[in-house]
Formats: sequence, C-alpha cells, structure tokens
Amino acid sequence: MKAHTYLEEEEMIRQAVDTLLDTLGPIETARFLTLPRRQRLDSVTRHRCWRESLDKDRFFEQVFGAPSREAGSDSPAC
Repeated sequence: MKAHTYLEEEEMIRQAVDTLLDTLGPIETARFLTLPRRQRLDSVTRHRCWRESLDKDRFFEQVFGAPSREAGSDSPAC
C-alpha cells in the first residue's frame, strides 16, 4: 500500500482554486467562492425540531416493533 502525504493547506487551496478556474472559468469561480453559506442549526435546536415532529408511538413501533413485512419483500427501504 502506498503511503499518502497530505498537502500543505496553502498548496491545497491553490490547487483547488486552479481546478475551479480551469473547470468553471473566472466568473463562475468567483461566484462559487462567494455563495452565501446556509446557517447550520445548533445541534440542540435541531434535536428539538426533530423531537417536536416525532410521533412517539410510530417511532417506538419502528424501533421496537416486529417488522410488518417478510424480509426480502419488495418494500422500499426507509
């Protein structure tokens, strides 16, 4: 197995920007680099939102209940 060495951070950034420029061109590269980033929800806030939408009985049935169909059936994986 071949050992892999990590690039220095500045070299990695230079290569990434060069790749973007070669692939997208200067206008789209600038546009990509200035895209607004979505604000991530705090993990506690995210958990509270999930918990509010949770149907306890359905959740318990999914986790602890017996499977409703035979294994190998054509049911979609959820």
